[in-house]
Amino acid sequence: MKNKTQASLAALILTGTLISAPLASARPMTAEDLATMKRLGAPAVSPDGKWAAFQVTETEADTYDRETGLYLLDIYMPNAKPVRIADKADASEHGPAFSADGKSLFYLSDASGKEQLWRISISAAGKNGDPVQASDLAADIAGFKLSPSGKMIAVWGDIAKDCATFGCAESGDRAKPGPGTGREYDELFVRHWSSWETPGNYSRIFAFDLVDGKISGSGNAMDGDLIGDSPSKPFGGGEEIAWTPDDEGVFFTLRIADGNEPKSTNLDIYGTMADGTRTKNFTEANKATDTMPAFSPDGQSLAWAAMERPNYESDRLVLKIRGKGDSATGKDDIELTGNWDRSVGSINWAADSKSLYVTAQDVLDHPVFEVDAVTGNVERLTGAGNASNVIALGGGAIIYTMNSLQGPSDLYRRDADGQVTRLTNVNGARLAEIDTVEVERFKFKGANGDDVWGQIIKPSNAKGQLPMAFLVHGGPQGSFGNSWSSRWNPKVMAAQGYAVVTVDFHGSVGYGQEFTDSINQDWGGKPLEDLKLGFAAALKTDSQIDGEKACALGASYGGYMMNWIAGNWPDRFDCIINHAGIFDLRSFAFSTEELWFDQWDHGGPWKDRPNAEKWNPLNHIENWKTPTLFIHGEKDFRIPYTQSLMPFTYAQEQDIPSRLLIFPDENHWIRKGKNSVQWHRNVFDWMNRWTKGGPK
Repeated sequence: MKNKTQASLAALILTGTLISAPLASARPMTAEDLATMKRLGAPAVSPDGKWAAFQVTETEADTYDRETGLYLLDIYMPNAKPVRIADKADASEHGPAFSADGKSLFYLSDASGKEQLWRISISAAGKNGDPVQASDLAADIAGFKLSPSGKMIAVWGDIAKDCATFGCAESGDRAKPGPGTGREYDELFVRHWSSWETPGNYSRIFAFDLVDGKISGSGNAMDGDLIGDSPSKPFGGGEEIAWTPDDEGVFFTLRIADGNEPKSTNLDIYGTMADGTRTKNFTEANKATDTMPAFSPDGQSLAWAAMERPNYESDRLVLKIRGKGDSATGKDDIELTGNWDRSVGSINWAADSKSLYVTAQDVLDHPVFEVDAVTGNVERLTGAGNASNVIALGGGAIIYTMNSLQGPSDLYRRDADGQVTRLTNVNGARLAEIDTVEVERFKFKGANGDDVWGQIIKPSNAKGQLPMAFLVHGGPQGSFGNSWSSRWNPKVMAAQGYAVVTVDFHGSVGYGQEFTDSINQDWGGKPLEDLKLGFAAALKTDSQIDGEKACALGASYGGYMMNWIAGNWPDRFDCIINHAGIFDLRSFAFSTEELWFDQWDHGGPWKDRPNAEKWNPLNHIENWKTPTLFIHGEKDFRIPYTQSLMPFTYAQEQDIPSRLLIFPDENHWIRKGKNSVQWHRNVFDWMNRWTKGGPK
């Protein structure tokens, strides 16, 4: 990472005890602020619990170029300041992990021109040595995990299946046999998330010896005869991989890649000896998802998260335990959270192996919970906000990251007595310049008389009536909770002079599995009723909201709902903003890639569905009249961009005010800095145009 000026690091070195005081002349947050906020990544903790290493991604204000660097922090020293480490010019460093003796920090860097393993020494006093390249493999390393003894390492990356080493001259992609540029496929997947599939090339794990702090030998592939990606694509990572306590082998999550893969959520946990032999499926009996293997520190138990229903990606993830020596058939497995109606999002063992720390969505928060390893009793440990990246420290303490609607992630420590200490404040200076927002939660009776929750986010000390920005979350099994987003961010929308209203309609997560399941084959039913009732409840809760000036916004399923609202609630909103929304369920069923999602939510393949057209927005376009901004990424293979091109074409032909914004270099999400600014400028202009009398 390029060296930064001292001024640019001012916010980073502030700790929780040196938070900048709010400025008297704070200003509204801008799209540029959102795009250039520093982003703190998952921490690593030294074996003695003294040091935390973490990455911070910074974005240049002028170019929006992003680079990532590493920092070291004394976890327990009062007023400790993070220290920059492993910095090399024109390179990014990320993914830190301490060696077993705590004397070295391994990480990934592109300093050599490829993503490879690097290492620096760390003294007891926190002094660090010069960066040393620790691998020179043929392929880029996507991630790594050190063995408990530190004598071995598992690394993974995209490698040809017929390649015996970590990288060969040929990619193994059978879809491009030549001599032309055409891709040839005989089975699905053809595309996945944002990439065309490359059959014959997969994310594969190799185990290597570590000798004198460097990767040694040619390594051993962990997948044996298995064909599939591990970690799983598109979002799997190190949480899907675990070394056995004795360094004998590696456990990993994998879904078989065959013609049925697009219809299957059957991720299994496999184990392989470190020499690449004796590959075994340890969760074969369960045909639904099994993932996140984690061995207890005492080596006596394996924990993981499992779903019950095959092909349902939003089923409840239950924490399971299998003891050393228990049957591999699963008959001895213990469902530790079987009676807890929340879905486990991450797993980390306590240092004494007597409990586990998990995260889960709970109403509008995403806290850390402690689960007793014997009784399954659950205790919530953290308050409001979105906690993640939990690591156990000694004596019952934990370290974790936390964000909220007010700001991005920072690092926190919670001691056994419940005292919480903020360890970093990476965006302190920037946030001190920006107005805060007021956040109010409200509850109302929604569809079927069920309790439904929502939030109102508006500028602090705002005067007069505020038009409404009505945000509908995606998923649909998701939540617009108390968390920070670099994409759909209520704070930056409220800063434009709006009261932002969100509703966690039927189908949302954090309210029990029955509530989540209730959207099944009912996409336009109970959710729309909840949104209508939530709109009215928000006006009743806060008289400052001007319900006669309102714009509805949503992405993915939220975008589907924008199209559904346009035809089934056409007189309510002054404008609509639809990002990557589904316009025609029929064409979507034949063009999306993860078929399990569409077929579960709608009752099977298109030809077999009862009332297949019932919730199709296309069937209600004769009622459309609301001015609509359509946005999409060309690389979106989850909901292809034609789902925005079609309704834009219709709106144009019907003289409905409309605009189309297409990003050729983005997928389902808008990730790049300049594109984010352009996205927000278009969104804000459209909102202002129709709710505040801006130029039409």
